[in-house]
Amino acid sequence: MTTGFSSGSCRFADYFVICGLDTESGLEPDELSGENFEQSPLRRTFKSKVLAHYPENVEWNPFDQDAVGMLCMPKGLSFRTQVDSREPQFHSFIITREDGSRTYGFAFTFFEEVTSKQICSAMQTLYHMHNAEQYDILHTPTSPQGLEDQRHSLPRQHSQHPTLHASPAISRLQRFNSYDISRDTLYVSKCICLITPMAFAQACRKVLQQLHQAVTSPQPPPLPLESYIYNILYEVPLPPSGRSLKFSGVYGPVVCQRPSTAELPLFDFALSEMFDLLGVENVLQLFTCALLEIQILLYSQHYQRLMTVAESITALMFPFQWQHVYVPILPASLLHFLDAPVPYLMGLHSNGQDDRTKLELPQEANLCFVDIDNHFIELPEDLPQFPNKLEFIQEISEVLMSFGVSPEGYLHSSDSQAKYRGFRSVDVASDKRNGNLASPLNSYLLRENETIARLQALVKRTGVSLDKVRDSACDNNVRVQCDEEELRMHQLNIQVREVFANRFTQMFADYEVFVIQPSQDKESWFSNRDQMQNFDKASFLSDQPEPYLPFLSRFLETQMFASFIDSKILCHDDEEKEHTLRVFDARVDKIRMLNVRTPTLRTSMYQKCTNIEEAEKAIEMRVSKIDHTALHPHLLDMKIGQGRYEQGFFPRLQSDVLSTGPTSNKWAKRSAPAQWRRKDRQKQHAEHLYLDNDQREKYIQEARNLGTTIRQPKLSNLSPSVIAQTNWKFVEGLLKECRNKTKRMLVEKMGREAVELGHGEVSITGVEENTLIASLCDLLERIWSHGLQVKQGKSALWSHLLHYQESKEKKDATPGGLGPPGERKSDGGSAMPPLKVSLIQDMRHIQNISEIKTDVGKARAWVRLSMEKKLLSRHLKQLLSDHELTKKLYKRYAFLRCDDEKEQFLYHLLSFNAVDYFCFTNVFTTIMIPYHVLVVSSKKLGGSMFTANPWVCVSGELAETGVLQVPRNTLEITFECQNLGKLTTVQMGHDNTGLYAKWLVECVMVRNEITGHTYKFPCGRWLGKGVDDGSLERILVGELMTPSTENDDRMCRTPPMQQSPGMMRRFVTISPNKLNTGQIQEGVGEAINGIVKHFHKPEKERGSLTLLLCGEYGLVWALEQVFQHGFKSPRLFKNVFIWDFLEKSQVYFESAEQREVTLDENWQTRVRHFCRFMRAINNTSRNIGKDGKFQMLVCLGARDHLLHHWIALLADCPITAQMYEDIALIKDHSLVNSLIRVLQTLQEFNITLEASLVKGVGI
Repeated sequence: MTTGFSSGSCRFADYFVICGLDTESGLEPDELSGENFEQSPLRRTFKSKVLAHYPENVEWNPFDQDAVGMLCMPKGLSFRTQVDSREPQFHSFIITREDGSRTYGFAFTFFEEVTSKQICSAMQTLYHMHNAEQYDILHTPTSPQGLEDQRHSLPRQHSQHPTLHASPAISRLQRFNSYDISRDTLYVSKCICLITPMAFAQACRKVLQQLHQAVTSPQPPPLPLESYIYNILYEVPLPPSGRSLKFSGVYGPVVCQRPSTAELPLFDFALSEMFDLLGVENVLQLFTCALLEIQILLYSQHYQRLMTVAESITALMFPFQWQHVYVPILPASLLHFLDAPVPYLMGLHSNGQDDRTKLELPQEANLCFVDIDNHFIELPEDLPQFPNKLEFIQEISEVLMSFGVSPEGYLHSSDSQAKYRGFRSVDVASDKRNGNLASPLNSYLLRENETIARLQALVKRTGVSLDKVRDSACDNNVRVQCDEEELRMHQLNIQVREVFANRFTQMFADYEVFVIQPSQDKESWFSNRDQMQNFDKASFLSDQPEPYLPFLSRFLETQMFASFIDSKILCHDDEEKEHTLRVFDARVDKIRMLNVRTPTLRTSMYQKCTNIEEAEKAIEMRVSKIDHTALHPHLLDMKIGQGRYEQGFFPRLQSDVLSTGPTSNKWAKRSAPAQWRRKDRQKQHAEHLYLDNDQREKYIQEARNLGTTIRQPKLSNLSPSVIAQTNWKFVEGLLKECRNKTKRMLVEKMGREAVELGHGEVSITGVEENTLIASLCDLLERIWSHGLQVKQGKSALWSHLLHYQESKEKKDATPGGLGPPGERKSDGGSAMPPLKVSLIQDMRHIQNISEIKTDVGKARAWVRLSMEKKLLSRHLKQLLSDHELTKKLYKRYAFLRCDDEKEQFLYHLLSFNAVDYFCFTNVFTTIMIPYHVLVVSSKKLGGSMFTANPWVCVSGELAETGVLQVPRNTLEITFECQNLGKLTTVQMGHDNTGLYAKWLVECVMVRNEITGHTYKFPCGRWLGKGVDDGSLERILVGELMTPSTENDDRMCRTPPMQQSPGMMRRFVTISPNKLNTGQIQEGVGEAINGIVKHFHKPEKERGSLTLLLCGEYGLVWALEQVFQHGFKSPRLFKNVFIWDFLEKSQVYFESAEQREVTLDENWQTRVRHFCRFMRAINNTSRNIGKDGKFQMLVCLGARDHLLHHWIALLADCPITAQMYEDIALIKDHSLVNSLIRVLQTLQEFNITLEASLVKGVGI
């Protein structure tokens, strides 16, 4: 899969390269590749050189000597003697230029005898020196490890050939002295390589193998080597789109074919190999990590495996493309690149000796580590599941099994692997036809491996019958021109790729609807690209099935998704679309036609891939009928004597004949009119090019680079200045990413609060907020691991915090928390000072949470807590103010030591203080949290004489505490209980004991001792028999107080939540400001409006319904105003409450029923309901007063949608006539009717009441 592509080339290969030992410059140790000198000399690595490359240069793909040299032999030269295995190795590599375009390389490495006497004696000398150094080891006993040191084979498994097994008789000295010039033959590695514009891996492998074979076989090849190399460089074209091409190698034909523009892009690596190495489950996890742009490190001792896995994973992402650093083979000299604080996909070569634990990786908080050789993968924490994962795995497994590939990855013992492979499932099918029902697969392989047993079960379950299993040869009697293995590879590849591509076409079938087309012209759209949202994420997510959200909400935030949508915006018609987009859109249209009935209805129904067969047919057609055949190799115009060579040695070729191509042949002539050539090329490479509109090329390239300052490391010999420059780019990139992230989070959050104020539409959901915070945590981890001196633990941020904690605790030997008093500015009205600001204390809170086990988890929890407390910027500033510590932990170039950038970064984080996050409280719902409760009683009226025993019960969105006794003398308690969530109500009361059981309470304050959130529950009323409304308990509704301590460094205030109830209801008689009917109607309207809005929000974002019902200006208050309007003032000193009026009405209704006044049925049912509720509330065991009872009645009436009926009843009740003035609202029919209509709007909502509101009422 290429993103860009060296557009000038229409030749199959651009360069032929030879790398190896330069005898002129001798043995140069390769310090960069990090091999140590304790190794015996044969084990060390030495510098390799590019010995020759042909032609000298081509304009469209300048030769990059450093990169090619590094990647052909990433570990440098290796030496062997005759006792070692010397198997040739093939690997491919990729060179990505800074603009993102790619060139592929295919390298074949083999061993040649060293003929240079100087080199042999240099090796002997190195051994003498080495043995002298090792001499003292001889006298220290070590366990004999056999000849481990003497087998310096590249891949481990080849060294299993019988070697001299060290008998104890061989002295240790001899074992070290494993090269003796007189006795041993020395071999050195050499590499031949093709550099090509497109990745035809199978074809290149064949060409190189045949060239190598020509050199090693006893008979010389039919023509000189130059002829074949000239042919591949100058006479073999790239196959055109949708065509196949045949050309000649040294010993046999080579076939390659290229997909048409309507098919999936070219991909020529064997996917089956990746599934073999990792198994379907692991591949899918790795795939998920790649889609979410998590850092990925592949680890293997085989270069080809690194390349195969990297290319396979990125190919399966179609139609998306990996946008970040992509280095499938990381040369040893570039190891510092693992420090890169950006998403990357890199492959690291293991020497096969060290295990994973020895690997020092700079950051692992967000790393996916894939140990390919051991079938093992380490994932970052909280990786979301890929949608429909199980059905997806099953569908892939069915395809693999039909080709005889085990979905579990390979059966670990290599011999059973070979048997399983050699044993074709087709034989099983034919065996069944012969009547031997016990198929050999069952009997023999089940004994062999339990994996197969699981497969068998899967086969039974999925109903793939093994008779259907195919073998391309007997499948159809078409003569195929390429070998069978290769056709099987293409068939398996296309089937698996179609299954993967189908997931995205299903998932994003209606993505176009959500693309936000820019309103302005392209130029200005482009210059504001950073600020623009190009996709309506919220609407798209709201259509998705719930289980998809954790994955999708993170995926929509990635660079690859943004780039995909950008390219969609930048092209208007099909002509302009780049290849992947055109193919994808065509598939989406097809799906849309199939689902005509409900085009946009997304279901989580799993739909399998349906277009496998046609995709396969296209390939079979191409390989059965070859479209083009290239010129055959022929004798070149060489001088006599040229082109001879010694058997077993790859010769220096004749550069004069190879340096230039033929002057005339039918397709080299294309240099004719430039314009025509350009058109032609566009057609030919349409699938790999961004088309030729230069302007657009620039846009896309820049759009690509927006989120990533650095796409690719430059593979060159790195001077300190280059490294410094690279690191500087990283620092700038991190700062830019921080700016964009904070902005994005604020816009989301502000967007939501703006909605609460009535502006705009609501967008963010709980899932999305979590996604954004998780990605902020990931950014912080990347910043903290940039330029670390020594890595400790998996989380760089947490390890820095621990160092800080340790140094602080040494300095302050004062007992914890009793240091100098913190910033206790007392908050006027509340008698509860805010918590002391302490970074260490916040860390301790996190350390005390037993549920959080890992360092990464602790760091994330600490970030969430700091965000909720609005202290993130301040804490990090304090952490970084310990310059000594920062110097000790970080290298000079680290982000955290670039002062200006660090300041700007902290400033960006400061902007989070403008909004309220509950990202700690809402996520850690099961942890234990200490709360502090303080009851503030009125100073005025003899509070000190109070004799009864008070109690409280605190309720929150997640739980409630139950009754807690409060000591009478202090009136405060601290208790610990499971996280209550945001607090909503406090029930409080007393037991009415003692002489003076009357108590006037101002308010109750409750503080969460971890987050510091303080809630105030105003009361302002008496509790006691015979005073106020005779209540012994009250339900108080509260709200979060905004701390006034930091107003100076606040950037802007968020709107306060619903105001807390002043509850100065007092008695009807002293209602200070009588409202007029207009104001009362408005009050009811507002209260109802609040409730309606509440239900129109997505569930995750609704605030407290209790506040809307019982809070200040809530529904209870509004109806209270209705009933108080025009209430007749009673005689002096006697208080009358609304409840008294309701009780009288109840008595009237009950007597009316007994008198059997004949009224319609409706009236009777309403009366029955009303009386039933009144009785239930009056009979409750709770000591709530008359106003409390009224509140309970309104809440129950709202819950059961009865309020409007009751209002109608009461308006017509004779009692009303007695107790209300004529001007009263309740007597005005038109006003009552409009009131009833307003209350009816509550009927469509399902109102659930908090338990504390209706405790003790059994209705």
